[in-house]
Amino acid sequence: MSVDILEMVLSRAQKAGAAQVDALLIRSNAIETRVRKDEIDFVKQSSERSLGLRAMIETRDGICTAVTSTSDLSTDSLIDLVDATANLAKATAPDPFAGLPQKEVIDDNANLELFDENDLSFSVDNHIEEARTAELAARNHDDRISNSEGSESSAEFLEIHYANSKDFFGTFSSARHSLFSMPIAKENDSMQTDFWATTARKRSALENAELVGRRAAERAIRRLGAVKVPTCEVPVIFDPLTSRSILSHVATCVTGSAVYRKTSFLADKLGDNIANSLLTIIDDGRLKAGLGSRPFDGEGLPTRRTMIVEKGRLNSFLLDAYSAKKLNLTSTGSASRSASSRPSPAPSNIWIEPGELPPEKLISEVGNGLYVTSLFGHGFNPTTGDFSRGAAGLWISEGEISHPVEEITIAGNLSKMLLSVDGIGNDLLWQGNVAAPTIRIAEMTVAGES
Repeated sequence: MSVDILEMVLSRAQKAGAAQVDALLIRSNAIETRVRKDEIDFVKQSSERSLGLRAMIETRDGICTAVTSTSDLSTDSLIDLVDATANLAKATAPDPFAGLPQKEVIDDNANLELFDENDLSFSVDNHIEEARTAELAARNHDDRISNSEGSESSAEFLEIHYANSKDFFGTFSSARHSLFSMPIAKENDSMQTDFWATTARKRSALENAELVGRRAAERAIRRLGAVKVPTCEVPVIFDPLTSRSILSHVATCVTGSAVYRKTSFLADKLGDNIANSLLTIIDDGRLKAGLGSRPFDGEGLPTRRTMIVEKGRLNSFLLDAYSAKKLNLTSTGSASRSASSRPSPAPSNIWIEPGELPPEKLISEVGNGLYVTSLFGHGFNPTTGDFSRGAAGLWISEGEISHPVEEITIAGNLSKMLLSVDGIGNDLLWQGNVAAPTIRIAEMTVAGES
């Protein structure tokens, strides 16, 4: 049925005047449950389907493009959508860089391990019980766990079907399973919360529910009694959860759209040494069981492994067909899209290559400094690289964790931060499609009490 729908809309769009056209059909089924203390907080189940259509009309000055979407897949609705999209495209301004990429051969035999059919039998009751187990483990871990924001167990199953007028048709199934816990700890006048989560393509790859609850409780308890620190310039260590936030900022700055718009401080740095030689950053859309893995991107190009930064040198941007044309480069198979949006470049599975040192060693080499466990706010300017984020964590004194700290701000510039990385841990952590180990930066401004 999915093939028939895509063939129909492509054929009708071409008859309506579209020289190039593509369509994306997404079917999803999701379950989400939350348990808070002894009660079921909510149970959500959803089933959705949507089709996105992109019609491109060729003119002397370029290609005119329109993108539309619908959740009504009846024949009459699809016919109306196609005709409206073609007419809308004719009314838009031409762009000489628009258009579909040339078809490339995809390895159909690659098993990316994105889905386990056995996981379909994991029922709503199973999800509730798993969330309840995590919640109970957090509460039983320590008497100081006084309350909870809840523990959640969820799953989403996707079917992706894509076709275009370059004779490409592709389909794949994927899944995403998650377990999350956020307890609240209280001691005297101090109250703190923290979380732990596990996410994977297959249920068998998740951490067990008791471990998730205990780790969440441990993280909340260690924040009790947090204090401010005086403003200072010290080494700063980011744990894997916060270092991936730093990596997300880098990812934003290496996407082709930011580069050609000159809204990235890395726009003119291709081929330059932008970081310490310790730092290597990789994006791989074909990483087995990766949460961002897929056989083809949002334009039907095969996904691939891209060495973005190699030993400090900026080797590549992340490009879709449009940004590649704008920059006179080659697509990296990084086009991402939803049914209602046109393709744009984005990371698939992106990570910082781990080092050889355990995080304890990175901490022990610091006299006085900050170990960051939480970042807040959105204080990053990709155009200039200026970085300023609220933070909480643990203070390091004479190479050892001393006490928790909060209500501080970490400030610097991402360009200098990357060059000042002087230690990378061996503890690469995946909790999404962006992953990083512990990283240490030689010096940053920590703003606290004046």
